[in-house]
Amino acid sequence: MLSGNSVSQDLQPTILSYVKDLPNLCSLAGLVCTLLAIYFCILGVYYAAMIGMIWAVAFDWADGLIARRMKGRTANDQMFGVQLDSLIDIVNYGVAPAILLLSYGNFDPLFLPVAFIMLAASAIRLSYFNTFGLSGGSKYTGLALDSNNIILVFIFLFESFFSAGAFSIILYVSGLTLAALNVSQIKTPKLNGNPINVYLLAIYTLVMTGVYGWKLL
Repeated sequence: MLSGNSVSQDLQPTILSYVKDLPNLCSLAGLVCTLLAIYFCILGVYYAAMIGMIWAVAFDWADGLIARRMKGRTANDQMFGVQLDSLIDIVNYGVAPAILLLSYGNFDPLFLPVAFIMLAASAIRLSYFNTFGLSGGSKYTGLALDSNNIILVFIFLFESFFSAGAFSIILYVSGLTLAALNVSQIKTPKLNGNPINVYLLAIYTLVMTGVYGWKLL
């Protein structure tokens, strides 16, 4: 005779069954972009890394947009998608920017504290959001993590105007500033909930891809 727990476990979907869910595929595509960004950061091919970082944001926004429009998703589908998205966000917006800073600083130990602060602020910010959600149902508390990539990709446009040493300081200060904003009490709007902002991000992503692709030539 099977116990109640055995029956319950038999009825649970398999882990990989969630991979076929389209929003989760978008989340994983974003993770691939971030992996490539980290890879190119370590190699010192920063323009390629910028393309990976901005496409990670695009796929992150796409998964939420698709999830909201899909019908027939179960509560478990939604819960799994939220957890997957949250875990990938740490890599996209915490690990990747921290490795960018470390790599551009030639892995000097002086950059380790700021890299840790950036990563810790991302983890704390995301944990806070997962606990309390949106403030007033429409605004984030603290700068949204996807803004880290959007801003850093823009800042890197000016990298060629500075010496490597000077720009590493700019990244150093930018990393500290973003980390402080991530865990601050400022209220920022939920950008990816507005269709106009989705189009603007799509244009921004394509423009940055074109610019950095041209720089790679």
